[in-house]
Amino acid sequence: MRWHRAAVIAVGVWFAVTAVRAEAPGPGALGGNRYRVIVSTDIGGGDEDDIQSMIHYLLYADLFDTEGLVSSPPQQGRKDDILKVIDAYEKDYPNLRTWSDRYPAPEFLRSISKQGATAPAPAAGYDRPTEGSRWIIRCAHRKDPRPLHVLVWGAITDVAQALHDDPAIRDRLRVYFIASWNLRHDRNAFAYIEQHHKDLWMIVCDTTFRGWYMGGERGPALGNRTFVEQHVKGHGALGEMFAPLKGGQIKMGDTPSVAFLLRGTPEDPTQPSWGGRFVPRPDRPHGWIDDPDPILAEGDKTGAKTVSRWRVDYLGDFAKRLDRCRTAAK
Repeated sequence: MRWHRAAVIAVGVWFAVTAVRAEAPGPGALGGNRYRVIVSTDIGGGDEDDIQSMIHYLLYADLFDTEGLVSSPPQQGRKDDILKVIDAYEKDYPNLRTWSDRYPAPEFLRSISKQGATAPAPAAGYDRPTEGSRWIIRCAHRKDPRPLHVLVWGAITDVAQALHDDPAIRDRLRVYFIASWNLRHDRNAFAYIEQHHKDLWMIVCDTTFRGWYMGGERGPALGNRTFVEQHVKGHGALGEMFAPLKGGQIKMGDTPSVAFLLRGTPEDPTQPSWGGRFVPRPDRPHGWIDDPDPILAEGDKTGAKTVSRWRVDYLGDFAKRLDRCRTAAK
């Protein structure tokens, strides 16, 4: 992408301006801040990591005001695949409720699960409204002073459709897009946003997210496989759903979008967070991309160390959440 090359040139100036920064992530949702969230996911089509990420999200759902779960392209998954995870959540819900009375009821989660587009956008970058795109618009217009965080785990198709149908929602949205493969499978929707909504607040996370499962401190219980064996298996219905996925290993490639809200300063993506740290796009007033500093790469995955450096913290916290499925609070 051309703007990645421009960012490499601009990053020296950016570092000079941000030389003094906090090393620890901001408080985020774990520190008591509540964020409005819609998740747009290609869950169920083939890559099992969206199921892993949805399980993780639901275990932290007491910390968020979840407003929508939207099934999106490019995979063959549908809303029913979201509902299957909610079915497992329902089995663990009695235990989870003893830990926090703010866990959303399974019935509520089913009511906000929506079917989005079932295919990538045509050349124009948009098509017909979907249940999912209409829901994004409806939520964006709610009388709530907080912005609406849209976490895009699949193609950005439904976000593009919503912006086309009602451009007035643009300033209300905060989009964290797990790009990479998802971008390649709907370039038209992304190109439409790039051309017609240049002021959209959006993080384009192309490789930073890979730090969730690449690099970082491992230890005997923090490997991608050993974590599942020691902290996931036998931990309620959600743990049993998670355990066999991806060959019994962690991937959870979409989870950094959630972790960005859990620990960090979401209003400033240049600050450290569990979901990565990003640099401003030189061609966008409210756009951020992977940090191109080679020191922060895991192999050829730019910016991934801005996630992997927090591995002990975010997996340790996730293990505690999984324990909630197994036992009620005392």
